[in-house]
Amino acid sequence: MFNFSGKRPSNLGVKDGKLAACPGSPNCVNSQSQDAQSKIAPLPAVAIADLRKVIESMERTTIIEQTDNYLYAEFKSKLMGYVDDVEFYLDPNENVIHVRSASRLGKSDLGVNRKRVEEIKEKLK
Repeated sequence: MFNFSGKRPSNLGVKDGKLAACPGSPNCVNSQSQDAQSKIAPLPAVAIADLRKVIESMERTTIIEQTDNYLYAEFKSKLMGYVDDVEFYLDPNENVIHVRSASRLGKSDLGVNRKRVEEIKEKLK
């Protein structure tokens, strides 16, 4: 198989209650974005441990970091090995989980990041 994993971004994590902004390309979604192209609804508030169980049940997923209010996972595509960086931030002020899902490489993801977040939302119900 191919391996187009790219380099792990250095701008990930929560800074002042915010996840990193999307780069402006159509291969990223962010629940904290004001941009219509990348905007997606946040997830319902659940324990990070419960979110982790959902993430681990999905294929080709690696948990990279977890704290009480943050989870970072990498999702790898089956055929080409492209990696998407997916972050979750449990925001105690808004009582939601903010999410950012972004492809490391390329410009278009054919909607994969948005579909993944919607799938996770369904599994949390």
